[in-house]
Amino acid sequence: MKFGLRYCNTGRYTDPREAVALLQAGEEAGFESAWTVEHVVVPRDYQSAYPYSPTGRMPGREPAFSIPDPLIWMSYVAAATTRIKLATGILILPEHNPVLCAKQVATLDHMSGGRVILGIGVGWLREEFDALGVPFAARGRRTEDYIGAMRALWEQDVPSYAGEFVRFDGAYMRPKPVRGTVPIVIGGHSEAAARRAGRLAQGFFPARGAPPDLLAALGEAARAAGRDPAEIEITVSAPDDLSRIPALAAAGIGRVLVPVSANTGVTRPITGPEDLLAWRDVIARYAE
Repeated sequence: MKFGLRYCNTGRYTDPREAVALLQAGEEAGFESAWTVEHVVVPRDYQSAYPYSPTGRMPGREPAFSIPDPLIWMSYVAAATTRIKLATGILILPEHNPVLCAKQVATLDHMSGGRVILGIGVGWLREEFDALGVPFAARGRRTEDYIGAMRALWEQDVPSYAGEFVRFDGAYMRPKPVRGTVPIVIGGHSEAAARRAGRLAQGFFPARGAPPDLLAALGEAARAAGRDPAEIEITVSAPDDLSRIPALAAAGIGRVLVPVSANTGVTRPITGPEDLLAWRDVIARYAE
């Protein structure tokens, strides 16, 4: 089982020095990956229901809290690390131009030595889509079309693609990802997300736990698409009761993400070398 850190571009880690310290300490402690989140804007009076809270509101000091752009944040910390993988968990793909996004992701993968994992979702905040001038309707179909277009740009020498929302012919794109493509992880807590992962992705990241019904839907969709469900890596958030982790491993869960929050016990700001050493010791104990 792999262990990653989530969600790294939030809270104190929006500060550049803190972000680098976190990733370097996490890398030294043996964490496999660092995961980020995305919201371009959070309209103040949004009415869309946040699907992962009974209140329908996002956690934190919303909507004014800081969320740096995940790809730019990851680019910044990539230059200060060498091994830890850099993941979006998730990037709201239908809000992006897929050709531009494919170029940005491939460039980051190339510059970081092949360390990018692209976690994507369809989004839930209609008001954010409105602010960006992007249709909220059909965002599921748009996402799947974008995946096909991006893979063509990454994997084909002279990419061409003809889909519902994206079309190009003979469109060279360089640099290519280091390993010929970038692994895609579908995030979400719905049957539609699970089935999309089964058909199209290298991984699935349900937002809350590992519900058996979603894993069953993933397996069914994978088999229908001629794929082996065992090859789709499941990522979950760390359970509150850490004694459950061995059972998750036995169930085939491939990765557990632990939160970078007050749970680490890190409270002091980094202002000098002595603070950094003390802070790294805390992260190492957290890794244990």
